[in-house]
Amino acid sequence: MPTWSLRPERFDTPDATALRRDYYHDVASSYWKRPATGAEIDEGLTGDGVERLAAPTGEFVVGRYGGAPGACGGVLLLDPERAELTRVYVRPRLRGTGGGGALLAALEDAARRLGARRLVLNTRLDLTEARRLYTRHGFAEIPAYCEGPYMEIWYGKELYDSARVRA
Repeated sequence: MPTWSLRPERFDTPDATALRRDYYHDVASSYWKRPATGAEIDEGLTGDGVERLAAPTGEFVVGRYGGAPGACGGVLLLDPERAELTRVYVRPRLRGTGGGGALLAALEDAARRLGARRLVLNTRLDLTEARRLYTRHGFAEIPAYCEGPYMEIWYGKELYDSARVRA
């Protein structure tokens, strides 16, 4: 049976780029209630700030299932204590295989490496699968920490770093 392997990876590798395109297609198509076009995906990815998902301000993670790229996500440091999850995505055919939970665990580790003590994220109300994933993994609804056209609900989770707790 295949397993998930998740590792930090540059956001502009061919696999990461394909996953980011699939992510944008998925969320844009859901929002528009029709398939997003290639031109719309290109436009949505242009200037989206993905370059901040690299040290020292963030990290991008790619998950492979049985060796094939199937999931991605990023962590962006908002301030010295808080990091934001972004571009969290598991390809539809791989949902239900444990990839979402494995991806969140890898992103939590990335946030800790960046020094964060708390993770936050925003999403839309119609992305019910994503919202269930977050709450299943300890995220709780929080007050809005930012605003934008595609932000309807906000979640947060405390990260407990045992080394920092002992200090």
